Amino acid sequence: MIMLWDALGMGLRALTISANTQTGEDEKIEGPQLILTLIVSLAFAIGLFFLLPALAGHLFSLLPFEASAWVGNLVEGLLRLVILIGYIWLVGRVPDIQRVFAYHGAEHKTINAFEAGADLTPETVSKYSLEHPRCGTAFLLTLVVLSVIFFTLLGPLPLGLRLISRIVLIPIMAGIAYEYIRWSANHLDWSLVKVLVKPNLALQRLTTREPSLSMLEVSIAAFNAMKSGEERLVT
Repeated sequence: MIMLWDALGMGLRALTISANTQTGEDEKIEGPQLILTLIVSLAFAIGLFFLLPALAGHLFSLLPFEASAWVGNLVEGLLRLVILIGYIWLVGRVPDIQRVFAYHGAEHKTINAFEAGADLTPETVSKYSLEHPRCGTAFLLTLVVLSVIFFTLLGPLPLGLRLISRIVLIPIMAGIAYEYIRWSANHLDWSLVKVLVKPNLALQRLTTREPSLSMLEVSIAAFNAMKSGEERLVT
């Protein structure tokens, strides 16, 4: 769990640095503005992906038929999955996001090439896969699937308790999802694991694009800079 929050914290810091580099010195996001931006973004994500499906599931559970409460939990989970995939597909239609997804693909290719022991040149890296088992997209899908299981097993709950449970259990499910991603990535030689990770890899087709050689150059340069930074910290 600690490793998860360290990774999330590092990711937020990296995104902030990237955003501030892009906007320039006069438009930096920092201090109270940065905190407010993070709070609003987090509230939006929780509301869209957790509370909205929970409300829909609760309304469905009120229908007058046997086992409607349990079916409502299942409907909630499936709606959450549909919202996730639909959201990713929708934002992927935006030209600027398509460019971001191409850089995402460049990142995956670079990591795959490095882990295979290949030379990190654009021409060589371009031959490697766009998919990677430890991708954040895989983490999100795993988290949503876990929520379907967890919340269905909770059974019928009053609306207030239902909404609170969806928020309170997010860190626990996130920790489990993170450990599952690490475990599955380390056991890809197992036949069962190869089957289990297929949905995670398939979803990455929505969040990656084939990068250009210039994008691969950027990705390789960023990776080498990261490795140099790690080596300096170790020494």
